[in-house]
Amino acid sequence: MLLICGLAGGTGTTGTLYEPDESPPSYDGAPTVDAPYVWVCDAFYQVESGGQRLETDRGTIRVAFERPTVRGFEKRKRAVAAAKSHIRDQFSRIGVRADPDFHVDTPGAAGHVPTASRSDES
Repeated sequence: MLLICGLAGGTGTTGTLYEPDESPPSYDGAPTVDAPYVWVCDAFYQVESGGQRLETDRGTIRVAFERPTVRGFEKRKRAVAAAKSHIRDQFSRIGVRADPDFHVDTPGAAGHVPTASRSDES
């Protein structure tokens, strides 16, 4: 398992790349992916009201989350490239134009990587 984190615009997001012989999480409505590498990451976009608060270097914005993106890949290199592309797309959707700094770590090595995640605050 690899955690792929992108940091940009004063915030960050992290997705998970499941490697061969690991089982990605299953949830109601999750697509079945029969591939050695499976990428799972939130998809989100900026909203005027509702959603969750997110602090960025431009101030506080509000974001709404969609069903997590799940994609399968045959090769690790392609999966990591697609994960980075997905993260860039999410930042673009909230108006962050800077290219993210990426960190690719195992869960045990990722403690030093700050990440943004859903909060319970509405």
